[in-house]
Amino acid sequence: MAKSIEKRFRCGECGFFARSWSGKCPSCGSWGTLEEEARIVETSGQGTEKGPVVCNLSDVSPPRRIPSGIGELDRVLGGGWVTGSVTLLAGEPGVGKSTLLLQACASMAGAGNRVLYVSGEESPSQVALRGKRLGAAGAGFSLICQEGLQEILPMLPDFDFAVFDSVQAMRHAETPGWPGTPGQVRAVAQGVSEEAKRCGCAAVLVGHITKDGQIAGPKLLEHMVDVVLHFSGDKTSPYRHVRGMKNRYGSTDELGVFEMMEAGLEGIPDPSRLYWNEATCPIPGTAMTVVLEGSRPLVAEIQSLSCATPFPYPKRTARGVAVSRMGLLLAVLERRGGLASRSMDVFMNVVGGLNIEDPAADLAVCVSLASSLSDCPLPRDWVFIGEVGLGGEVRPVPRILSRLKEAARLGFATVVTSRYQDQEAPPGINILKVGRLSEALKELTG
Repeated sequence: MAKSIEKRFRCGECGFFARSWSGKCPSCGSWGTLEEEARIVETSGQGTEKGPVVCNLSDVSPPRRIPSGIGELDRVLGGGWVTGSVTLLAGEPGVGKSTLLLQACASMAGAGNRVLYVSGEESPSQVALRGKRLGAAGAGFSLICQEGLQEILPMLPDFDFAVFDSVQAMRHAETPGWPGTPGQVRAVAQGVSEEAKRCGCAAVLVGHITKDGQIAGPKLLEHMVDVVLHFSGDKTSPYRHVRGMKNRYGSTDELGVFEMMEAGLEGIPDPSRLYWNEATCPIPGTAMTVVLEGSRPLVAEIQSLSCATPFPYPKRTARGVAVSRMGLLLAVLERRGGLASRSMDVFMNVVGGLNIEDPAADLAVCVSLASSLSDCPLPRDWVFIGEVGLGGEVRPVPRILSRLKEAARLGFATVVTSRYQDQEAPPGINILKVGRLSEALKELTG
């Protein structure tokens, strides 16, 4: 076979290939992102390129999963790490990415897996100090502290699982530029991905977050990997959340909840009690709902506060609920429920730092706002589940049975939901069905 070198230009943002250089990418429109790269092409004696390998799909065996040993992490992954896959774990500095992966490495090594931890940012003594605090010092996994990628890739066939901390700190010798530049990040991710798929090693790349909340590096990085996990948490709270942004082997709707302790991160198997206050004294503006995070129902407490404003433009502030959604429901509440808020500042908060995207919380948001505007407290043992339309109708929501069971488990007595929801109440729960938002408000005032 003869070999020839083919030159081409790749966009660092979208991965588009071009035969010639130009200042603007023809695909995504980014300026100054086309970079030259050389590709070795094998040709036969007649000058034709070597054809691809064709296989029968029925003859290919699916990859196996390796449990991480951490239940909340396995929930988000879909059962564990997939052999031959590449996972990108991204999060803000200090949120606990290295802590979580070091605990996973210790647990997997204790289960008999061959584990490699590569650190390009810390020295062996620094990793050992954190490992001693986490109880992972005697786990028996391998540690390498260097940034050169070419010396590490030949070792991957000897391991079942490998962590690269971080992709912005590793260096690809054949690519110019400093570590962390778009070209270096792309080359490191491509080198790890190709070797992991060839030898069947499950690899994890640790990624940084920019000040805008985006994953640092080219957008192409998220397309090159198989799984993208986002690790987040409030600096003032000990709780951390892991969400799947992309998962070729499972769902992206699951949520993993952890608590940062002295000995590391601990999974919280019952997170519903984190997001609501069990106080018996009713408070105006407080309403309860049950939202779904993947397959897990969570009880959430929504709080609203309204007060008169002397300014012509009232404030609308929300945390945990989109401000645009709150403004829309305020308009529905005024037009269909008869409660005006044009001269009121309105503030909304979801207790515990939970971000709600489930439309089933619409009814709870509306009654919370109505309770705050009218200064009328709601019963503490009531739960509101339903989507509210622009016409003021209360629509049914999916998987109502799991929501009702969660409400019954936590001791709630009454669930207000849509009249069109065909579901019998589990033991201990009374279902109050309404067709319109105005009917729910009348039940509460009555």
